[in-house]
Parts: sequence; structure tokens; C-alpha cells
Amino acid sequence: MEPFPPPDSIGRDGVLSGGYHWKVYEAFAPPHIHQYIFVNVGRMKVGELHSLDLSPPEARRLQEELASRVVAGPALGLSRVGHVAGADVSTQGDMAYATVVVLEFPGLSLVEVQGFEAPLRFPYVPGLLSFREVPSLAGALRKVETEVDALILDAQGLAHPRRMGLASHLGIFLDVPTVGCAKSRLVGSFEEPGRERGSAADLVHRGEVVGRVVRTREGVSPVYVSVGNGIDLGSAVDLVLACCTKYRLPETTRQAHNAANRLRRGEEPGGSMRLL
Repeated sequence: MEPFPPPDSIGRDGVLSGGYHWKVYEAFAPPHIHQYIFVNVGRMKVGELHSLDLSPPEARRLQEELASRVVAGPALGLSRVGHVAGADVSTQGDMAYATVVVLEFPGLSLVEVQGFEAPLRFPYVPGLLSFREVPSLAGALRKVETEVDALILDAQGLAHPRRMGLASHLGIFLDVPTVGCAKSRLVGSFEEPGRERGSAADLVHRGEVVGRVVRTREGVSPVYVSVGNGIDLGSAVDLVLACCTKYRLPETTRQAHNAANRLRRGEEPGGSMRLL
């Protein structure tokens, strides 16, 4: 295998200074080798990701293997959080459009927006969403310059059949806590929480509490919060509630969703940094 070129040698078409770009790896590696993706996420650190060239059965087996790496803790004191990020992906045809937004916390003013486009290389299979979205999300995360204290994803974390939703799958490769905050339930049963904001009920799957069903606005459908990685469930719920102001979904998710749609339409996703 020929050596991969150092990050700083690739230039604007590949990376900003100091990071590996997953599409650049494909461009420089020998044609028969597409084994790993390397990313350096601004002020975050990202480990070496596995191959994404897998069949659905292989992907399920890998999820089962990776699940043991998830850490449900420690507690995250919100007083220590200065910036919180959100990420989302919009798709069209065979392309994924991922954005990451960074908000000041607790005020939730927008600080930074980054986006990244990538081809979809994995089919849509329920329970395997992360294999479809990780490349574009990694590309967007790589460009973030602000120091981030937590990341909320519009996805499941441990509330997944194999305890490996997108928030956990991506989270085990990041050095910041990740939280899954999904709009719908994938697994588990629960008793309906109270109608008032902040009411919550355990989400239980196969006898295990895998998340919490949380009412973020009075009388509005709840969201499904679960640990991604590096945070406990109570802190994950507290963070989601702190990021929900006028709307059902966290402001991080709402801003990232809107930015991803703009990117898909060919517009600037927003913020001070332009796309490569």
C-alpha cells in the first residue's frame, strides 16, 4: 500500500490545514483499497473509522461488536457547557448533505455552521442508518473550528435493537459527549409521560432502560432521548430540555435541519465558513 499523503500536502481541494478528508483518501489510495476513513474534527479528535464497504448482514454484526465500546457516562454538568452542536443530514437522489451547527450555551445563539456533501454508498436499511450518514457527517464535523462540549444528533443512540444508533456509532469515534434525540421510537415500550414540559418516562427494551421519552413542550408529542456516548441518560435529558425553547425539537436539531435543507438546495448553509 502506498503511503497516504500528509494532510497539509493536499490543499484546498482536499482539506483545510490539519485534517484528513474521506473523499481525498479515496482519490489518493490505490484503487483496490478503500479500507478506512480518517478525519480530524477541528477542535475534536476522531478515531480511525472502520470500513463502510459492508453488506447489511456484515453491518449488523459490526454494530453488535461496536456496542461494547459505548460508555453511558459520566454526568455532564451543564454549567461546564459553553458550546453545543447539532447535526443533521438531508438526502436527494444518491447524495447526502450534512450540516453541523454550533450554538453558544445556554443562550443558543448561532456561532458556526459547516456543511459537507458526499455520495450515498449504503442502501436505506432500517436500523443501519449510521452506515449511510457517517461519511457526510464526518466531513462536516471535520470542518468545525469551535470547541464543542456536546453534540446532539437527530437519531437514536442506545435506543436501538443492537444499541448502536447513529448517535452511538458516531459518538464512539469522537472525544465529545453525544446524545440521540429522535422524533420517533425505534424500539422499546413506555408509559405516556405527563402533559407538562419536562415530564419523562423510561423507554424500556428487553428489560433494559435504553432511553427516556421526554415532553419538551406542554401538550406536544414527546421526543426520544438516549445516550449516544460519553454522557449519562439524566444529563442527556437535561441537555435536550435546555436546548428546547419555543419548539418541540432542540434548537441544535432545528438549526441543523434547516441548514441541511439549504445545502441540498445549493445554497450556503449559513455561518461564517464557506463550503469547500
